Amino acid sequence: MMLAAADLRSALRAAGGARVVSVSSRAHLNSPVIFDDTDFRDRPYDPALADAQSKTANVLFAVAAARHWSDDGIEANALHPGAIADSNLSRSCDPAELAALRSSGRYTFKALAQGAATSVYVATSPLLSGVAGRYFENCQEDTPDDPTAAGTDAAGVAAYALDPEAADRLWAVSEQMNR
Repeated sequence: MMLAAADLRSALRAAGGARVVSVSSRAHLNSPVIFDDTDFRDRPYDPALADAQSKTANVLFAVAAARHWSDDGIEANALHPGAIADSNLSRSCDPAELAALRSSGRYTFKALAQGAATSVYVATSPLLSGVAGRYFENCQEDTPDDPTAAGTDAAGVAAYALDPEAADRLWAVSEQMNR
């Protein structure tokens, strides 16, 4: 059974001071959400691009939820937990691809507990009371990405992932899909 968005909102409101943590990743830097073709009907399916767009959508969800639910005392933020050295995802990766990621310099691999730290921080830290619609990495709010930086220097949060208009558009598309 799916929980309707209205039911989720009601439950979060009733909890008082609820926080929603949307897990994204640096992969969001590889693509905005392509609203004209979110489900790859008009272009060839690309798993990496689909993953990037889904990670951007996770950030946009937090931005929209923060705007739509703030009057109910609900705070929503997104985060990148980091690349986790021994996760189910890394264990299922092709060893050569994983080795290339490790040597790329784009990711610092973390232990499971280190990877969980930012999620726990965003969910529980009193320092973030009243903070919503933001993106975090390494237990701190992330800086904007510099799109002119070369390959391995790409880090931070993409401006398109925090765009309130794109967030509202995603919210509307999601509501339409749930009807």
